[in-house]
Amino acid sequence: MNQPAPPASLGGLDQVLAFTIPARDVRGRVVRLGPVLGKILAAHDYPPAHAACLAEALVLTALLGSLLKDSGDQLTIQVQANEGPVRLLVCDYRQGELRGYVEQVEDLVTQAAVADGPSLSGGHLAITFDIASTGQRYQGVVPVEGGSLTEVVENYFAQSEQVPTLVRTSVDFTGEGVIAGGLLVQHLPDGEEGRARLHVQLDHPEWEHVAILAGSVRGEELADPGLPVEELIWRLFHEEGEVRVSQGPQLQRGCRCTQLHFETVLARFSKEDRREMANSEGVIVVDCAFCSKKFDIQD
Repeated sequence: MNQPAPPASLGGLDQVLAFTIPARDVRGRVVRLGPVLGKILAAHDYPPAHAACLAEALVLTALLGSLLKDSGDQLTIQVQANEGPVRLLVCDYRQGELRGYVEQVEDLVTQAAVADGPSLSGGHLAITFDIASTGQRYQGVVPVEGGSLTEVVENYFAQSEQVPTLVRTSVDFTGEGVIAGGLLVQHLPDGEEGRARLHVQLDHPEWEHVAILAGSVRGEELADPGLPVEELIWRLFHEEGEVRVSQGPQLQRGCRCTQLHFETVLARFSKEDRREMANSEGVIVVDCAFCSKKFDIQD
């Protein structure tokens, strides 16, 4: 990618773009969400600040989820807050499918809270990796500290993964909808294939160089649908000798709720428990938090 002009387009909205800078031991991801994000947000009537918070979380989920190696793996981001108008935020990624929702504290969703943005202080962030091939689950938990959820995710990589990581996100509400973009860059000096990273250093000269370049990205660039993501990468790293770019997964909204799924889940409960869940007509009404669909399950 050392040409004098940006490369041909490999993807657009709702498309992950992966890149590596071999000489710097760096890998990265860029994503820009559009229609998929609009579909997820449309499932609930969120106040603007809550919608922005969920949009940021979905960008982060797409960036981290695209790092998974096998198609059956799943990544889940969950924020549990102890105070403020947001009680719970959950997003997950599997096989290019995104979903997410925010659980609000209705009494605290006031005009002032919406204007100032939802507070997540006093809680924690959990990032969970479910590995399909082994059935194993890995989870890292960090306190919610910092000015944004993006900063919390950076802290997660520093504390739990011990991988120098820079993350930037941006959310832009326009008259035509909402666009959100993100950039993730990581330094892997001992390789990407699971070898012990014994020499991870935040002050490593290769990482310092790349972090300065990546940190120059502007929010309006990340969320500008008129700026191809390939050109954005070229702007940031065009002085590097080689930048390898590859097309990542196409993203879509994915909610796995079905009548059969909920019937299977409810069948695990005893008859007495199901009777207590049912209404006066003997129907158990299940409301999917992700897509707001309701399912009537006859007990």
